[in-house]
Amino acid sequence: MALTLWRHARLATMTADRPWGWIDDGALLVDSDTLRWVGPDAELPAGLGDGAEHDLGGAVVTPGLVDCHTHLVYGGQRAREFELRLQGASYEEIARAGGGIRSTVAATRAAGDGALFTLARARLQALMAGGVTTVEIKSGYGLSLEHEARCLRVARQLGREHAATVRTTCLAAHALPPEFDGRPDEYIDAIVEWLPALQAEGLVDAVDAFCDTIGFTLAQTRRLFDAARRLGLPVKLHAEQLSDQDGARLASEYAALSCDHLEHLSPAGVQAMAAAGSVAVLLPGAYYFLRETRLPPVPALREAGVPIAIATDHNPGSSPTLSMPLMLSMACTFFRLTPEEALRGATLNGARALGLARTHGSLEAGKRADFAVWNVAHPNELAYEFGGSALRRLVAGGLPVDLHES
Repeated sequence: MALTLWRHARLATMTADRPWGWIDDGALLVDSDTLRWVGPDAELPAGLGDGAEHDLGGAVVTPGLVDCHTHLVYGGQRAREFELRLQGASYEEIARAGGGIRSTVAATRAAGDGALFTLARARLQALMAGGVTTVEIKSGYGLSLEHEARCLRVARQLGREHAATVRTTCLAAHALPPEFDGRPDEYIDAIVEWLPALQAEGLVDAVDAFCDTIGFTLAQTRRLFDAARRLGLPVKLHAEQLSDQDGARLASEYAALSCDHLEHLSPAGVQAMAAAGSVAVLLPGAYYFLRETRLPPVPALREAGVPIAIATDHNPGSSPTLSMPLMLSMACTFFRLTPEEALRGATLNGARALGLARTHGSLEAGKRADFAVWNVAHPNELAYEFGGSALRRLVAGGLPVDLHES
């Protein structure tokens, strides 16, 4: 197959050898869906053949963005709950009164497969219009074998029909469905029984749980993670969002890919994550939307060498955003990440949180040819400006993406 050359770009490769992995006048050589060569334009190897050539005229190019925590597949919306919170109701109070996740579960179960796909496709297209080429999609709004499988099938279909890489995570342990009221242990038993069938159908890349005061206990989460381990599935955890349940330490026992939220993460949790190599996924959209005041321990995570990723956490109840560029800005403003840390969190560290660091997240030979071309003079502007997208062009798997039909 002919090679494609993209020349005269200012590359933020996000490799670790220098700040931003910066190459001032660089080139990308693409072979099918893979980066064959990346480096200074002046050092281009000879004998490139007769492939297409694109002159980017000095534009800034980054890896395609990685949104490593989303809940894209669901029915309905929860704008009324937003009003209730503004009137003083807490997230926990709304959930305990039958709102929250359960209201989305009802809407999701009532929606047909086609409707769920149409809704999720529009959300994925919006993410891609902001530079995203890799996305994780969690289930968790079905809460039965039938409906969890439906949601995961929709996610897989999105991956087949779009240029973006889609990873699927089973989050059946998101909340207690109404038919299991008062019986959380029996519900965990049910999920454990579902997992082999979901895996056998090829629907699950990882297993997640919501371990918190309105979620599931450490003991229940451990039983789920034991089941995932027996199946060879990696785990992730919604941890320490509303309180410190010591979930991060538990997840670290299972070498979790990531622990996400982490506003209440303890020093012991930080050290456990560092020892396990787990990624800290920070979710500034949820922090903003829920008007949280307790910050994740970013300085402690830095000092311990825990990789930090950021994601949209797109969901209808606590983070209805579809903009990764906005998350870059919020991560800097709220959490005091540097612009380079934020971009690394939305590229290489996001890929690490999905177990994809060997193939995604940076501009290096051998990795998937996913990159974004931006109308900025320097990548720090991606976090500096907010409320829009400076994306000029998106390439996923070596092919330009039509952003109107992505």
